[in-house]
Amino acid sequence: MNRFTRRLLGIAFVGVTLSCFVTPETAEAGGYYRQRYSSWSYKPTSSYYYSRYTYHPVVSTVTTRYHYHYAVHYPSRPRYVYYYNPVRRVYWGRYDIQEGGYSMLKQEDRKEKLEEIPESAFPKPAEMPPIPESSDGEKMAKPDLTALPQHDDAPDTP
Repeated sequence: MNRFTRRLLGIAFVGVTLSCFVTPETAEAGGYYRQRYSSWSYKPTSSYYYSRYTYHPVVSTVTTRYHYHYAVHYPSRPRYVYYYNPVRRVYWGRYDIQEGGYSMLKQEDRKEKLEEIPESAFPKPAEMPPIPESSDGEKMAKPDLTALPQHDDAPDTP
């Protein structure tokens, strides 16, 4: 092995070794985050607010590919924030603002249109579910409601 190859292998070894000491807290300080919500935006054509829930299914500082779902709040249903999976194109649960808990829908109750989901399909609110597609048990963060406009503050639709 020549000197250049040994040096390159040494640098690679140090990099791999140091990456083992990166915790989610130190990674977040460097721009990595495990999960977060974007600010709320209003979609006037459908009369709802939405926030993009972005997450990593696994703790990683190597990959920069995040997954996302949408948290959707309808002023006509002010008590809830619904979760929508844009890949599968289904609503899969909701956060009850009043109760402070989450209701996960069964697979067979998940639908593309909220109107197709009967109220009885939503179980009693409980704790937040694990981050989607994760296996480490880390719970989803609750939606950020501080910046959510009140239903009477909805922008006028044209």
